[in-house]
Formats: sequence, structure tokens, C-alpha cells
Amino acid sequence: MKVRLVLENEHSMDIELYPNIAPISCANFLKLVDEKFYDGIVFHRIIKNFMAQVGGYYFDDKKMEINLAKSVKPIKGEFKSNGVENNLRHTKGVLSMARTMVKDSASSQIFICTADAPHLDGEYAAFGKVIGEDSYKTLDELNNAHTVNAGGGLQDFPYPIIRIKTIERID
Repeated sequence: MKVRLVLENEHSMDIELYPNIAPISCANFLKLVDEKFYDGIVFHRIIKNFMAQVGGYYFDDKKMEINLAKSVKPIKGEFKSNGVENNLRHTKGVLSMARTMVKDSASSQIFICTADAPHLDGEYAAFGKVIGEDSYKTLDELNNAHTVNAGGGLQDFPYPIIRIKTIERID
């Protein structure tokens, strides 16, 4: 099962999903993809050589303001410290569910590891991986994005804005 994440600049990443490893996370993500939830959403946190996070904010160019995405019901965290076997390691290119300190708080926010992050293994629900050379080139572009402190807790906000045009199923 695969999806294609397309940025506004038309650069894209193909991502293979692993419902056999994290079925709840995959189903939740695909539901949001099918609802076009991610269309127009912005990457709101990029920490170089760690990860790029998206799924929480829209940016209104006309008003120059960041708007919180609509609320999505939280799901069970599919990772070892929450009682779920998940052996997908947080290596470069792995897609995972973002969450608060509450283990079952993941909803719409996801992150893509831009480098290996073994300290996340067993603590976050990894459920997919970037595939293909061109996809990794796009991931490296995200990793190297300039960031600013946008206020309101967004101290690693990519600027210029990096917006998702769409995410769609490709098989």
C-alpha cells in the first residue's frame, strides 16, 4: 500500500505503508488522506537531522496567520511501551505518528525522520517509509529547510512556508 505526498513546488515523496505493523495508524492516516485533510496543510516543525512534522496547521497567506487544523479523534498508540509490538525502527525516511506525552493522543500529526532516531523506537507508532531515490531527495530538501521562531510554540517553523498540495493513494 503506497501514497504519494506532493508539495506545492511539485516535489514529491512516495511512501509505503505497513498496515501489518501498525493497522490503526495506517487506517487513520488513509482516512485523512481520503478526506483530503492534508491538502493545503503546512510543515510546522522541521528539526535538521531529526524530523519534519506536519498535520497540525494551515497557513493563511492573506491574513499571514497560522491556523490550527480541525480536531481529529485520537487513536491508540501502536508502540512497545504502550503494549503493542512494532518493530519498525525510526531510521531515515520512516513515517510515524506524532503525539503528546499521553500515549494514546496521536491523531493527525505525523513526522518523517530525516535521520536515524533510535531513541524514538518503542515510544512512537512508526507505520510507513519513504521509498525511491527522488523521494529521498525531497526528504533531504525538507531536512535542509530554513526555519524561524514563528511564536506560539513554533520555534522550528520552516520559512518560506512548505505546504502539502496533496497526498493520494498510488496503489
